[in-house]
Amino acid sequence: MTAIKYQTVNVDGFNIFYREAGTAGAPKLLLLHGFPSSGHMFRDLIPELADRFHIIAPDLPGFGKSDMPAHDQFAYTFDNLANVIERFTEVVGFNRYAVYVFDYGAPVGFRLAVRNPERIAAIISQNGNAYEEGLSDGWNPIRAYWQDASQANRDALRAFLAPETTNWQYTHGVNDASAVSPDGIALDNFYLQRPGAAEVQLDLFGDYKSNIALYPAFQNYFRTHKPPFLAVWGENDPFFLPPGAEAFKRDIPNAQVHFFDTGHFALETHAEEIGHVIGSFLAGKP
Repeated sequence: MTAIKYQTVNVDGFNIFYREAGTAGAPKLLLLHGFPSSGHMFRDLIPELADRFHIIAPDLPGFGKSDMPAHDQFAYTFDNLANVIERFTEVVGFNRYAVYVFDYGAPVGFRLAVRNPERIAAIISQNGNAYEEGLSDGWNPIRAYWQDASQANRDALRAFLAPETTNWQYTHGVNDASAVSPDGIALDNFYLQRPGAAEVQLDLFGDYKSNIALYPAFQNYFRTHKPPFLAVWGENDPFFLPPGAEAFKRDIPNAQVHFFDTGHFALETHAEEIGHVIGSFLAGKP
């Protein structure tokens, strides 16, 4: 059995909830979740790696059990999510670490890497995009909101927050939907139904355009620093396409890319396989 601690730390007045496992002296691994999830999405991956790594998986601001101030009290931008998580790593003593990024965790983690490249020992991207060819047509309704931030376009995005959409995100592209635990879906939907959560998420939908504007900066970081890089990709993802995974090789020729026959939430069906690939990839990394 893997011992996992569930803790909360105050980060400059912002309470961040996190999961922690492994030995404090082991190589450090930071896990950053995506929309609309929390650190709970790593429940099956952590036991695969905790015997070799000191693992921390925070809930991003506004997600899971971390603080979710109202959107008129805290600006929900990806810059601000990165600001809080950057300070979080300092508070918990993660001064140099490998980082696993997924979905929203990617623009947060890539910001951390650009700001402090010396802290990044390696990057694992699981359906975490940094290239325009990785964006599918599924982004078109959100693109419309970027181009015209009208109330009508904002309200049209509320469908992304519906329980049936969460279920679809988890099961689309999965060969056997019965292999996907309903618990993660139910938990995400619980958090999405909290008062004020919809406005938080709609603000982040609107700000996602800032991530695309930073793609050249992310790519310059990859070319300049060439961090050890692994892409583990659910190849049936309806949002982030396989060309987005292959594109990392343009800037990091030695990047490893592995595809899995599953959807967006690849850990729901392939945690053991992905854990094995990550363990092999990180073996011997300083």
